[in-house]
Amino acid sequence: MNAIEIRNLCKNFGEKQAVAGLDMTVPVGSIYGFIGENGSGKSTTEKIICGLIHYTSGSVKLYDRDYKDPDVRSSMGVLIEAPGCFPGLSVWNNLMIQATNLSIENKEAAVREVLIKVRMEGAAGNKYKNCSLGMKQRIGIAMALLGNPKLLVLDEPINGLDADGMRIMREILTDIAKSGSTILISSHILGELEKIATHYGIIRNGKMIVEMTAEELEKNCPTFVAIQTKDNIKTREILQKKYSKVLEDEQKEYLRIYDAESPEEIVKYLYDNNIIVNEVKTDKIGLEEYYINLMANKEVK
Repeated sequence: MNAIEIRNLCKNFGEKQAVAGLDMTVPVGSIYGFIGENGSGKSTTEKIICGLIHYTSGSVKLYDRDYKDPDVRSSMGVLIEAPGCFPGLSVWNNLMIQATNLSIENKEAAVREVLIKVRMEGAAGNKYKNCSLGMKQRIGIAMALLGNPKLLVLDEPINGLDADGMRIMREILTDIAKSGSTILISSHILGELEKIATHYGIIRNGKMIVEMTAEELEKNCPTFVAIQTKDNIKTREILQKKYSKVLEDEQKEYLRIYDAESPEEIVKYLYDNNIIVNEVKTDKIGLEEYYINLMANKEVK
């Protein structure tokens, strides 16, 4: 069973087509990283899944049932854009209002539980307007977690956070997934997304370009040897006589060799050609570079 199954989804806003025949599959229990450029159709798709807007054609199923099914709808938690909180009220009171809206029986216990989950139990008395951006993002997730939803839809929950805020958010999302929930998360911070996602979907111009697991991404990201010398230009000329793929990194500090058997092989070859290597390391491309390369090589239709 899949938590989300979308087939041939289209959404038009007047003459503009925001989503154009999208297919999407989110397995139960996954952390699904939803990736795409601004205007690619991510937020529109998420709003359709959450029932905030209607689609033009296609189908959307949640847990093998129509996405409008009341039982399915009641098992969702959503954070899109920003949490709907009252600035002058405390964190506790905002969450209590949401718990009341959801008709949760033991509201106090439910609020305490979600505050613990998002590491905010010590800030329950703070006014929402005095909370930092990272705290507000966690409050939004706490509101989405009320009612123990099976499916969470989170739009850019880690954007704008500092390093410590991102670390805390990673821990929270990982813990939520371990408890059995499925998470659909969009983000432009691909390095952070790569640390937690189990599945990915890359969208462009309203169409799904590729869906893959974290294991498939790992296989698609080649390993390379990176070296630095005093004269990388001359070194590259020498390396290209033996290796077919020698590239500069973005900062032009290192040369990357993708088809070498070992770093020692390269160092010896350069030493034999009177080139001294200052630094050598083995690395591999990550999600961000994979995505950039994919977008650069993918024909826009």
